[in-house]
Amino acid sequence: MTEINISKNIYDLQKEIQQLQSELDDLGDPAVRIPELIENSNLIRLNEYLIKSDQKKTDLISIYEQYSKSMGILLSSVFEIQAQLKEILHEQSSLIEPKSKPKSKPKSKPKSKLKK
Repeated sequence: MTEINISKNIYDLQKEIQQLQSELDDLGDPAVRIPELIENSNLIRLNEYLIKSDQKKTDLISIYEQYSKSMGILLSSVFEIQAQLKEILHEQSSLIEPKSKPKSKPKSKPKSKLKK
């Protein structure tokens, strides 16, 4: 049940990462200076762009952090499963291997005495 939640969580985080990256790409480059406008309006537009861009980048970093933690949990689970499988394999192989018993020499039949 935990594995399903982790997988769903990772999938959701991937979707959110894609969404944030798309929104960041949609912002484009900062607005080009328009000579007709005064310097202050250009600075205000640039400031608005930087605020939006920084917020998206902050959100993206946060999501990547959650994604990284989820991947760590998933990787830990994989290693636990690997260790359990190795243990099972070892137990199974010990059951398959024939136990070595000391072999006794076959008893030789007593030689029959020939009647003369």
